[in-house]
Amino acid sequence: MEITSAVVGPMHNNAYLLVDAGEALLIDAADDPAVLLALIGDTPVRTIVTTHQHRDHIAALATLASQTGARLVAGTPDADAIAEHAGVQIDERVWDGDTVKVGDVELEVIGLVGHTPGSIALAYTPADGPAHLFTGDALFPGGVGKTHTPEEFTSLLDDVTSKLFDRFGDDTTVSPGHGDATTLGDERPQLAEWRERGW
Repeated sequence: MEITSAVVGPMHNNAYLLVDAGEALLIDAADDPAVLLALIGDTPVRTIVTTHQHRDHIAALATLASQTGARLVAGTPDADAIAEHAGVQIDERVWDGDTVKVGDVELEVIGLVGHTPGSIALAYTPADGPAHLFTGDALFPGGVGKTHTPEEFTSLLDDVTSKLFDRFGDDTTVSPGHGDATTLGDERPQLAEWRERGW
């Protein structure tokens, strides 16, 4: 599978294009439709996955959906808000244990509650190499995503710990919704510090 990306919009969002067997999946049609369409080129986009409901991740969703005819996928708890804010219809609502396909590749959906009620990550686990996680705004280099209450923070850190760090190896790549990539190995030693500081 080929993975490319573009940085779009005033919040410098990462949009990821995954291509396999002649078709594509786009993660977060965040902004700048022209940039995303140039990234896509002639590859048919079958699916657009939105990692969560925040407006900076959906600004180009309606345009990209119209231009590509892609199926729109989102986490079940965030799907209604995404549909309302973006003016689109979510075709498939997903959560833990569900999968989405691009070409011959299946990506696992992982629900991570706290940044929003329905944030999702996608896990690509090739047979011949390390896993690759697309984490939206749930996990970044140096910490989890922004939360507004202690309960939301605890929920997000618990989910990230049990569903990502406890399951995947240190060589797993993390591609977040903003900023640079990292690995679980680089972040793992900081988990106790994150919990102690509370953000």
